[in-house]
Amino acid sequence: MGYITEDKRKVTTHRLKEMKQRGEKIAMLTAYDYTMAKIVDGAGIDVILVGDSASNVMAGNQTTLPITLDQMIYHAKSVVRGVNRALVVVDMPFGTYQINDSEAVTNAIKIMKVSHADTLKLEGGEEILPSVRHIIEAGIPVMGHLGLTPQSINKFGTYTVRAREEAEAEKLLSDAHKLEEVGCFSIVLEKIPAVLAERVARELTIPIIGIGAGGAVDGQVLVYADMLGMNTEFSPRFLRRYANLSETINNAVGNYVKDVKSGDFPNEKEQY
Repeated sequence: MGYITEDKRKVTTHRLKEMKQRGEKIAMLTAYDYTMAKIVDGAGIDVILVGDSASNVMAGNQTTLPITLDQMIYHAKSVVRGVNRALVVVDMPFGTYQINDSEAVTNAIKIMKVSHADTLKLEGGEEILPSVRHIIEAGIPVMGHLGLTPQSINKFGTYTVRAREEAEAEKLLSDAHKLEEVGCFSIVLEKIPAVLAERVARELTIPIIGIGAGGAVDGQVLVYADMLGMNTEFSPRFLRRYANLSETINNAVGNYVKDVKSGDFPNEKEQY
């Protein structure tokens, strides 16, 4: 049961815009399965991202590139079943919207029809505008993603902060305006200077969600495994850990092993 939010209504793209207008920050987290989605939704989160980061968190891949369309749909279906209030956003995986507009729309429709998700997220700016436009024209809400775009990691060659140089910063600002103009309901800005992110949030009317983009944007997103301390090998500056579940789970499993080995589990009260 949620203990933070008093508004139990379903979160929609329209409500996110209302939150920006009244200055209420938007809280967003990833989830990839039913059990975690139900917990996160119940805690009062506004937006759940079924991220292609499932490629890393769930499958152990080094990048987000290997995850497939059908795998993303599987994760999205699982999450949707556990959610009552949050807006569910699904990443379109690498290769499903870059080839041509027609294929992008076909894949977008498949995700929405099969998963029952609320919206989709696509990485990139001007270069993917035709695909974004056609997906939105098909009636599907789209969240943009600029800055460090993990699907382009092989092009970047590094996970360093993006848009430090003037030319890249100006392109990002231009891309953000173009994504709003084409109809995106929100944009994620990843790992860019806080001053630039603040400017984007100020100039655009749609909600800007940051990850490593400072506190002046309209909301924040993190990967749940990082903020809950399940992944202890990833410690960027922007990450705040709210728990140490790696240690908690390790201790719990260790105690279970000990109790089984010693014969302490199950005891008389734990059997029929």
